[in-house]
Order: sequence, then C-alpha cells, then structure tokens
Amino acid sequence: MPSLRKWLLAGLLVLVPLIITLWVLDWVVGTLDQTLHILPQSWQPDQLFGFHIPGLGVIFALVVVLSIGALASNIIGNKLVDWWHALLHRIPVVRSIYSGVKQISDTLFSEKGNAFRKAVLVQWPHAGMWTIGFQTGAPSGEVLAHLQSQPGRIGDHDEFLSVFVPTTPNPTGGYFVMVRRSDCLELQMSVDEALTYIVSMGVIAPGAPKNTFPKVAAPGATTHPT
Repeated sequence: MPSLRKWLLAGLLVLVPLIITLWVLDWVVGTLDQTLHILPQSWQPDQLFGFHIPGLGVIFALVVVLSIGALASNIIGNKLVDWWHALLHRIPVVRSIYSGVKQISDTLFSEKGNAFRKAVLVQWPHAGMWTIGFQTGAPSGEVLAHLQSQPGRIGDHDEFLSVFVPTTPNPTGGYFVMVRRSDCLELQMSVDEALTYIVSMGVIAPGAPKNTFPKVAAPGATTHPT
C-alpha cells in the first residue's frame, strides 16, 4: 500500500501539470481561432481549404497585433489612436471602463514602467509577519505628501514604494499597499520564481529541485538520527 500510494502521487505530479498545460493551450488556441470569424466567409481558412486547421487563428491574431503596433508607432497612427481615445472618452459608460483598463495596461506593458519587475519582502498584514510582494511603482503628489507627513517620518525625502501583495494560490487578486523603501527587502529571485513560490504556497522554493518526491519509509523500517 505505501508503494501504491507513492506511485499514485508520482503519477499525479507528472500528469496533472501536463493536463492543465494542454487544457490551457487548447483554450488559448480555440479562443484565438475565433478571431478568423472577422474575415469574410469566403476568406476563412475552413472555406478555402475545406477543413479546419488549428492554430491559424494564433498566427492571424499575431499579425493583427503586429500590424496595429506598427501603425500606432508612426505619426499618422498616433493621430488615429489619439482620435480613437478621445472618441471613447466621450461615451459615458464606456469612458469609465476604458480609462481604468487603459491605465492598467499602460502600467503593465509600458517599456518605461516598473510594474512587476522586482520582487520584494514586506511585513504584511502586520509587523513580524512577512510575505512576498511586487513593486509596481512609487507614490507621488498628494499621496506622497500625506505619507511624508505621518509621525515617525525621517525627513521630507522619505522614499516610499507602491507594492502589490498577491493572494495565494490565486495571485490575480491581492492588496495594494504603500510602504517605506527601508521597510522592504529587495529579493534577488526573478518575478517568475516569486510567482511560482506564491502559487505553490511555498512548496516550490526558488533554487530548490522541482522534481523530487518525498521518500516513503518501508513498513516496519526504523530511522536513526545521524
């Protein structure tokens, strides 16, 4: 029975990540293949070739994104993008949704941004309890002025960081906090390693072997201290 349990766990550890990965890839490819429906029906690959070819939607979506990026990178494209933004900002309901989403996307995908580029260790939710967060920027303006006016400040040049503290095992939710730089410990691990550490709830530590299984002692076996 101990051997069967060990083999079952080992099999699950091999199959579960593979099955989830294949399921996610199938969902992504299937979703992107739907983008081909924007083409005229006579131009759709299913009509041209007479059968469905999985993955063509991925190529088509990539070409569309690259084309829009190339268009938006020149002067004429910038004018069109500005006109499009101004138009959306005039629609009452769409304006609030689009503005929030655009600010988040600008923060995450901007080449000049610092979002999720550093993993830090912060005391959360209270002193003496530590967790991993990601630096998303630094407060400024009125917020920074209020932070610097709080009791216990060092001076007018106190440095504060904006930190996102994700939840586990689902890191898409979390908390946004602002802490002094001196109260943060910058980690050497990469963002990917930190996310893996969070999602695994501390089971997969950065730098630790990922394919090791716990040893199961044989029935009746005794262990001796070394």
